[in-house]
Amino acid sequence: MKLTIQVLEKKHEKSSFDCGYSMLNDYIKKQAKQDVNRDLSACFVLIDERDVVKGYYTLSANSIRREDFPDELKRKMPPGYTDFPTTLLGRLAIDNSLKGQGYGAILLLDALNRSLKTSESVGTLAVVVDPIDEKAQNFYSKYGFILLPTSGKMLLSMKTIKDLKD
Repeated sequence: MKLTIQVLEKKHEKSSFDCGYSMLNDYIKKQAKQDVNRDLSACFVLIDERDVVKGYYTLSANSIRREDFPDELKRKMPPGYTDFPTTLLGRLAIDNSLKGQGYGAILLLDALNRSLKTSESVGTLAVVVDPIDEKAQNFYSKYGFILLPTSGKMLLSMKTIKDLKD
């Protein structure tokens, strides 16, 4: 089966998507295209040769409050900022038919690469995720995301992403 990552389009078949989380299933089926049309997020889909969605992720602009950073990171930040620009990886999901085959990692790395490219044109400090559960938190931790204890969100700095790529 040949899979590719594309920007979400009307032609993509989403009705059979099931990742095991109703919130993520409903989002791709009912809300994602509307959010894209309203410029609230960009949605990228992993599709098969029949344009059936097998996975997806969303990216959007975001900011993180200074007080949400761990103290050791706060000390490294310029004091004049109350918020820092970030890219939000808002949702990432893989259809149950592909779970455990590495496609989550492929989508994550694609999202990080796109975010890094964007950061060359628009200042952004990090990629932020808001894990849906402990399993998702463990997944992101494997890739170097650190927990922001006050919010439950996690982040990976652009510097780290760039270092991983080099």
